[in-house]
Amino acid sequence: MSNDKVALVTGTSTGIGLATAVHLAQNGYSVFAGMRNPGKADALREAAGELPVTVVEMDVTENASVAGAIDAAGGAHAIDVLINNAGLGGATPLEDTPMAEHEAMFQTNYFGAIRCIQAVMPAMRERRTGCLVNITSMEGRIAMPNQVAYSASKWALECAGEALAHELARFNVRVVNVEPGVIMTKIFENSAPATRFDKTSPYVDLMRRNGKMFMAGIRAAAQPEMVAQTVLEAIETNDYRLRWPVGEDAHSISAGRAAMSDEQWVAMGGELTDDEYNRLYQQHFGIELK
Repeated sequence: MSNDKVALVTGTSTGIGLATAVHLAQNGYSVFAGMRNPGKADALREAAGELPVTVVEMDVTENASVAGAIDAAGGAHAIDVLINNAGLGGATPLEDTPMAEHEAMFQTNYFGAIRCIQAVMPAMRERRTGCLVNITSMEGRIAMPNQVAYSASKWALECAGEALAHELARFNVRVVNVEPGVIMTKIFENSAPATRFDKTSPYVDLMRRNGKMFMAGIRAAAQPEMVAQTVLEAIETNDYRLRWPVGEDAHSISAGRAAMSDEQWVAMGGELTDDEYNRLYQQHFGIELK
């Protein structure tokens, strides 16, 4: 297969970004793999082997860095697909989340993606072809307690993707939001500084229950390759869809929350025992918390 299409993927040193870069290269794309620190490219280079994957330095929070990465990929007119994957995570109640940490998540997860979109979108509009892929999260569909900053940044990107899809429809530019559930990546390791568990906190129940939700996802063992496969399908399918959940938990939690009233969801944060909470969680989302 000839590699006549060009994809720029952000955040490719590990996890979803790495898997997506490799999978696209295996399926006819010349891939430019952006990473903030190219010194961490060994894992990607090993996985890619002789595939057409080129590592480019790219910090999505810096205009000049984004421009440099796009130039390295041949310029905006050369890019057929942009995958916004670079992201920061964390799990802390809002009261205990430092403002700088909250802002940093938005700078990468939301503004970083918007910066990249604005850099390539005019060329796609002029050519009347292209695809913009946002790796959001199931937490871009359900407001997750103990992860307000992360969830809010993903909601913002979900919103931008939906609105932008409408703006660009007449120009034949496709916008998709790919919404992974809990995926086995290093985001947990990388977000450790922004994750706090304090047994003396008034929010300790929320912290514990949020952790159990993640453990349930980890037991399901969804892999980054599932997201990569979904990205390729979302780009190339003739059956366009805006939203692409990935993983059993992403499907069940999104569907369960949509079927609940806002007040039912809020009430789950009330004075419930763990048994009561776990029963409601399984009732609404089909997921057993242990």
